[in-house]
Amino acid sequence: MSAIRKLPALVRKQFEAAQASGDLTFFETRFQLRFSPALANKPKSQKPPNSKPIDPFENPPKGLFITDIPPSHFLVLNKFPVIPDHFILATKAFKQQTDVLEQDDLEAAYACLKAYRDNGEELFGFFNSGDASGASQPHRHIQFLPVESMRSGIQEGVKWDVLADSLIKNPRPALPFTYFSSPLPEDPSPETLHQIYNSLLEQACSLTKRTIKDDGENTGSEKTSPISYNLALTDRAMVLCPRMSEGLQINSGNGDLIGPISLNGTILGGTLLVKTEQEWDALIKNEEKLKDILQAIGVPSATNEKGGKL
Repeated sequence: MSAIRKLPALVRKQFEAAQASGDLTFFETRFQLRFSPALANKPKSQKPPNSKPIDPFENPPKGLFITDIPPSHFLVLNKFPVIPDHFILATKAFKQQTDVLEQDDLEAAYACLKAYRDNGEELFGFFNSGDASGASQPHRHIQFLPVESMRSGIQEGVKWDVLADSLIKNPRPALPFTYFSSPLPEDPSPETLHQIYNSLLEQACSLTKRTIKDDGENTGSEKTSPISYNLALTDRAMVLCPRMSEGLQINSGNGDLIGPISLNGTILGGTLLVKTEQEWDALIKNEEKLKDILQAIGVPSATNEKGGKL
């Protein structure tokens, strides 16, 4: 675990080396609504003919590997980063992305958050689970974005902070979708982290069942989450957003259908990623379309007073 104490510098060094060697592909993006061409290049889980699906975390390229987090996880750079130093915490053994997170997943994730905090920096983590969450790989992984990189491109003089942290304040900001949030105590134990996560997930599952018609069937195993959701993590907050859809198709200024514009857990950081300039132009010119997408991806906030209200 000694390497993780200098994690920010370790990630930056490996990112620069991987970019120089061509092991990863990075494009500058726009903020706050970010145009990220890397998303268009990012493959969904692929399965070659007559073989098992390709697992990018089974044997990650040496040029992308950052460090082990014993005993059960490792860190690797995202091959298709949306911002500099975008990295991933993955399980060494294959575990399903749709399974409920285990205590050691959250323990390893918080170790990354704490390492950045101890180095005077901030880190935002997010987890996508389920078909409607924006998840692209079945091997369990949590993604991390350094907050300083997330701030790049902001207009001078404009203050911006990670949305997840503001969602634990009182009053909380109004959002078009329902979320469940909890502050984290300073240096929480793995047991506490897991208890908070389970509580948020239980609330989200209960809301989702009330929102959609429940036929009473359990389509997953006991380990599998019955809903799609995004989880956000900082060293101060944990936020969970139940998802109803991955995205929405919208009309361009010419009336052409574009999209679907798919959103993942970066929404809980306050960043919305689009993969084409056509999508960017349509949303930047009409904020109502952006509002429509945010309302469509989750449970409308008016249905639950505990979540952020629009």
